[in-house]
Amino acid sequence: MENNFPNYETLRINQMPKIDVKIVASAEAPGGIGEPGTPIAAPALINALYAKTGQRITTLPISKSGFIFV
Repeated sequence: MENNFPNYETLRINQMPKIDVKIVASAEAPGGIGEPGTPIAAPALINALYAKTGQRITTLPISKSGFIFV
């Protein structure tokens, strides 16, 4: 697991790369785009905790396994 999150500096808006947005005409109904990453967040965190601690987590929420997040 990463151990420098308190000191990790995120990009400021003026440091972000330029993004070109192109709107493409479509006959499809509008839909979401940000959801694909959501279902994999918990398994990724659980695997990281297992790699660090050796404790296998099999239930959610993770706090039921004794982990405390602050």
